[in-house]
Amino acid sequence: MNPQAGFALRGRNPDVLTCIANLSNDEVFTPPELANRMLDSLAEAWAADNGGANIWANKGLRFLDPSTKSGVFLREITRRLTIGLAEAMPDLEERVTHVLTKQVFGIGITHLTSLLARRSVYCSKHANGMHSIAKGFTSDAGNIWFTRIEHAWLDGRCKYCGANQRDYDRGDELETHAYALIHTDNIKTRLTELFGADMQFDVVIGNPPYQLGQSGGEAIGSFAMPIYQKFVEAAKAIEPRYLCMVTPSRWFAGGRGLDDFRSEMLADRRLRILVDYPDSREVFAGVDIAGGISYFLWDASWNGKCEVTTISGGASGPPLSRYLNEYDILVRYNEAVPILERILGSSGGGAFDSLAKQVAPIQPFSIRTNFRGAPNNDGMINPVLIYQNGGTGFIERDAIPRNTGWVDQWKVFLSGTASEHGGQTDKSGTRRVFSRILIGRPGTACTETYLVAGRFRTKAEATNFAAYLRTKFVRFLVSLRTNTQHLYSERFAFVPKLPMNSEWTDEKLYQRYKLTKAEIAFIEKMIRPMAESDE
Repeated sequence: MNPQAGFALRGRNPDVLTCIANLSNDEVFTPPELANRMLDSLAEAWAADNGGANIWANKGLRFLDPSTKSGVFLREITRRLTIGLAEAMPDLEERVTHVLTKQVFGIGITHLTSLLARRSVYCSKHANGMHSIAKGFTSDAGNIWFTRIEHAWLDGRCKYCGANQRDYDRGDELETHAYALIHTDNIKTRLTELFGADMQFDVVIGNPPYQLGQSGGEAIGSFAMPIYQKFVEAAKAIEPRYLCMVTPSRWFAGGRGLDDFRSEMLADRRLRILVDYPDSREVFAGVDIAGGISYFLWDASWNGKCEVTTISGGASGPPLSRYLNEYDILVRYNEAVPILERILGSSGGGAFDSLAKQVAPIQPFSIRTNFRGAPNNDGMINPVLIYQNGGTGFIERDAIPRNTGWVDQWKVFLSGTASEHGGQTDKSGTRRVFSRILIGRPGTACTETYLVAGRFRTKAEATNFAAYLRTKFVRFLVSLRTNTQHLYSERFAFVPKLPMNSEWTDEKLYQRYKLTKAEIAFIEKMIRPMAESDE
């Protein structure tokens, strides 16, 4: 038999790792194609830093996937090293054993995924079994470790990941989802415990769990809690040369509890490459992740601009090297940066007057979304027409908890949820951004279903402001800060506050801010028309 036949990591058609379904929100399996794109980025950076050297021909490097699921990263690394080390180590069995015992390591996130990863990498769920292609292991686990970890409860929450004790303090028959990498006070000590030696990893790469779900016992309106940022922070603490991870892109401009993480990432000059997919379904077939997904390459020796690339509709936008902390959020489209610079710099050195200061906070009248007004105003002393979820109703003026003075003004109400889920585009690649824009005459209020986007003395001003919101110009600027479905005042921080004594059109706005033909074309390509009749 050809000695190569015993190590056929390729040649299977189809690749089984392209066929398996995701098990849960935690186990979003990485397609081999994406894993290889990330490994290509790593190899290119290594070559640039090391005089053109081939990272896969280096037998002294250690690679760690700290959240392995299908084992795809470890498998593809093993395949590349097996090819790259052929000249230095001609004997195939010796080469494979060296790679698997000395260079490739993983930490499973569940018992099931650890078995799957071993099967992908060792061709056996038993690393020391008779069917394993690795020789020299003395344990079933090999270098792909998993042991059940418990949460550390403190006042009903895990002190490491924030999990709710009601949800995760359960029997031994269920997974705890207490991940080894982030449930420790000292990550380097934890790695020594796992692998039995003082390990220094050169490359950390993976696709960590994204979130912890919450049960119905939580308050109404609560959201799943992100945890991927904890994996990124722990991976940096390992002090590798390179770190490459897939995460949701929600951290760019939002996300629950991600403000500090976003600030740290944007300020980190070691971020070398960022590749962004606004629609997660372009990477993970059938998996809809609000705000899209992205991967980054962090280089411990890098101190400079980050090369940002956005891939949308199968097309890759022009890469641009830029500092990520130019703004308080990450502007994902490179083409938008010069547009934004021109608009924000239009104040002639003064402070930019943003529409965010005008848009009222959520719950403008402190009336919840589930409130239903009376179907008519019969018997009411001082009725107010209230815009609510699904239509209108009536409420007594005295029953409005706050901002009753606004009732007597002209108002523009804006639906508090964006038109698209998580910033996704339609089939033509465009976005509408706003769902409904309504003009509220004096004598009206709204539930938290709507934002009060503006308050005015006259109907003409309110009408002009509603037209301003409908422009592609305004909706484009809001879209730059909107990668989830929720709208609030900070989404309008890039929108200039202009006088409403006349009607604004896109043509007038493009001319006012001296946008180029290419910049206008980009906005027109991104945002679809929104006529008054569309509402």
